[in-house]
Amino acid sequence: MSSAVLPSALSSNGYALDCSPARLGWLAPSDPAEDLAALRSRYDAEGYLWLRSLLPRAAVLEFRRHVFAQFAEFGLLAEGSDPVEGKAADRPADAASRGRLMELVRSSAFESFCLMPELWRFIDRLIGGNSTLHRRKILRFTRPGDPAATGAHYDLIYLRAGTDRLVTAWIPIGDVPVRMGGLLYLEGSHRLGREMEAEFGRKNAGLSPEERISAYNRNMTETGWISKDLPAMAERFGSRWLAADYAAGDVVLHSPYMIHAATRNDDPDGIMRLSADIRFQDVRDEADPRWGGHWRLGDGL
Repeated sequence: MSSAVLPSALSSNGYALDCSPARLGWLAPSDPAEDLAALRSRYDAEGYLWLRSLLPRAAVLEFRRHVFAQFAEFGLLAEGSDPVEGKAADRPADAASRGRLMELVRSSAFESFCLMPELWRFIDRLIGGNSTLHRRKILRFTRPGDPAATGAHYDLIYLRAGTDRLVTAWIPIGDVPVRMGGLLYLEGSHRLGREMEAEFGRKNAGLSPEERISAYNRNMTETGWISKDLPAMAERFGSRWLAADYAAGDVVLHSPYMIHAATRNDDPDGIMRLSADIRFQDVRDEADPRWGGHWRLGDGL
C-alpha cells in the first residue's frame, strides 16, 4: 500500500506540483481476485484499475535485470552494480543505447513479457472477449534528474484511426515509489477526456481524414499533449493528481480518455525507472493501422 503521507515535492517539466491534499491524492488499489463485476464497475466509474500484484514479482524483476544488462555495455549502469538495481552511471544515453532500446522493443523477450498469461487473461475477462495486443509497444527508462517528463494527455489523441474501446496497460518494471516519477492520473478525467475529444471532433470536422486523426494537426499542441503545466490543470478543473507507490508485479489499466502524466525521477539512490505502456483491444474492433508496426523513436505517435 502507499504510504500515508503525501509527498511534499513533485515536479514535471519544470513545474512544481501543488502537493496539498486538495490537489494531490492517492490512487485506489484493486485486488485482481475481486469480483469481476465490481472491478468493471470501478473501471467505468474511475477510468482506471490499479491492480496490485497481478504479475509474478520474480518474473518482472527478471525482465528488469534482462533489460538493464543490455545497457551495461554502453556504460549506463553504475560500475559494479547489479543490473536489476538499475543504478545509473553519470554517462547519459547515446545513439548506441537508444538503438539497443529499439532492438529490445522488437525482441521475443519483450513480447513474451507483455503477454504474460496473468495479464491477457485479465484483459479478456475485463473486455468480455478475445483481446489483441497492439504491436507498437513502448519501453521507457528514465534517469534520475532528467527534467523531461511526459505531459498531460489522454491516449486516444494518438489512436484516433481505430476503435475507442481500448485498454492501456502501464507496467512498472520494478518498484516505482512516488519519488521515482511514475504515472499520475487526473481524478475523474476520463469524463473530461471524452468532452475534449468531442470538442476536437467538432473543431476538426473540416480537416482532411489524415490531418483529423493526427495528434499534431493545426489545432493541437506540438506534442499532442494537453499541457505540461500539471499544477495549472489541477487548479483549472478543480481536481487532484493521483499518485501511487507502485511495486513490481502491479499493473495499471486505464481508459483511452483518462488524462495522465509523469513527474521527474527524483530517486535519491540514483535508480532508473523502467516501465512499459501497451494497448489491448477486442480482436473484432477496428484497429488504428499506425499501431501495427513496432515503436520507433520519433515515429510521430
